[in-house]
Amino acid sequence: MEDAVHQDQHITAQTTALPNTNPALTEPQPLGAFPDGFLFGGATAANQFEGAWNEDGKGPSLQDVLPAGGLHPRTAEPTEDNLKLEGIDFYHRYREDIALLAEMGFKVFRFSIAWSRIFPRGDEETPNEAGLAFYDRVLDELEKHGMEPLITLSHYETPLHLVEQYNGWTSRELIGFYERYARTVLARYGKRVKYWLTFNEINSMLHLPFMSGGINTPADQLSDADLYQAMHHELVASARATAAARELAPGAQIGCMILAMPTYPLTPDPADVLAAMQAEQANFAFGDVHVRGAYPGYFLRALREKGVELNITEQDREDLKNTVDFVSFSYYMSTCATGDPARGERGEGNILGGVANPTLPASEWGWQIDPTGLHVVLNQYWDRWQKPLFIVENGLGARDELVEVNGELTVEDDYRIDYLRQHLHAVREAIEDGVNVLGYTTWGCIDMISASTAQMSKRYGFIYVDRNDDGTGTLARYRKKSFHWYREVIASNGAKL
Repeated sequence: MEDAVHQDQHITAQTTALPNTNPALTEPQPLGAFPDGFLFGGATAANQFEGAWNEDGKGPSLQDVLPAGGLHPRTAEPTEDNLKLEGIDFYHRYREDIALLAEMGFKVFRFSIAWSRIFPRGDEETPNEAGLAFYDRVLDELEKHGMEPLITLSHYETPLHLVEQYNGWTSRELIGFYERYARTVLARYGKRVKYWLTFNEINSMLHLPFMSGGINTPADQLSDADLYQAMHHELVASARATAAARELAPGAQIGCMILAMPTYPLTPDPADVLAAMQAEQANFAFGDVHVRGAYPGYFLRALREKGVELNITEQDREDLKNTVDFVSFSYYMSTCATGDPARGERGEGNILGGVANPTLPASEWGWQIDPTGLHVVLNQYWDRWQKPLFIVENGLGARDELVEVNGELTVEDDYRIDYLRQHLHAVREAIEDGVNVLGYTTWGCIDMISASTAQMSKRYGFIYVDRNDDGTGTLARYRKKSFHWYREVIASNGAKL
């Protein structure tokens, strides 16, 4: 999702090494390579890089009416200033782009299928064959290069028709529409794809109801009852997709995907410890349902205290028992919590709540850099769920500068290398602790449009794409310095960070 639930983070190409939160992490640790079979790769989303928003029968998605990004109001219709309509033109350049990822040695490539490319309105009975054929061709290229696909079924791209005619996931009817879509793609690709995710950052619906849940009701008019009922519908749909995967792709692994944000108590005050625990539980609940098959008591209490009583049918309860094979998550930052509203200042880069951590450095735009938090969350999730874990988003957004080095255009992005190195050290530490980690896919492995602000200038990739915020540019691709660094990391199976 990139950083749809966070405000911008910008670090210029002139920035020196990231602030060092742990001196030991700047030098390779004597821990050796990652486990055999560890899946190094990168992650993308259809709405941010495919383009071709209305080609070959594709219908509009909610992203096509978010020209300023997910943190801003929608427009009535798609407008020309929405960079996502063209993206970085992966739809026509997928062979070239996959070849570049293969040059880095990617073991796995995470991408999403655009629901409205398969069912243009979302509620049809018959899929769009041209859309299905496109992903056949993408899978052909991945197979040619020996790269495992990791497919997200729904990555913030609910068909616009379902948003406007059904008010998105507030309607129970979307469960059936999503199940039909999931069954269609699982039947088509199930023998070719081993790893599947149901919804991207499913817990984000509570904070971004339009982008994450397709809910057309303005956020300031949306009742808690409707919001949490929409959440429930998504969780049931996720469980039904899990059951469909077992039926249609019996050799595949299907996982949930949540936004991970470890929350520390601001002080040792027990009130702060309790506040941190409750903030963590708000995110744990989504994993608990996916892994344990029922709502946890603490979450039901929180709903009661909001005056919310979910409409849960007996069939819903049975559906939720279809639990996942693994848990995947994004990780960008941590936060703090306090029981005293007078303490601390709200974290500038975080709309999930919480206050800034006074012990951590932050980028110019408020993102607090905390590689140790990734070590923490990996242990938390493993201890809690005892399911294999997959880090499917992590990365640094920056304003990169294209420069000429030895006659070639590139980006000297040492700041990105340093960030990723520190976080990969944290992953390796967790593996040494006994945590079962399947893989690591950096967010935005090729530059694409920001989800939160719809800008091109916030770049995460190893590959620079020549496109600007005003829509100009050639779309030419250039290898950054981090491209060569990551290739060596993968070639050494993480022994050389």
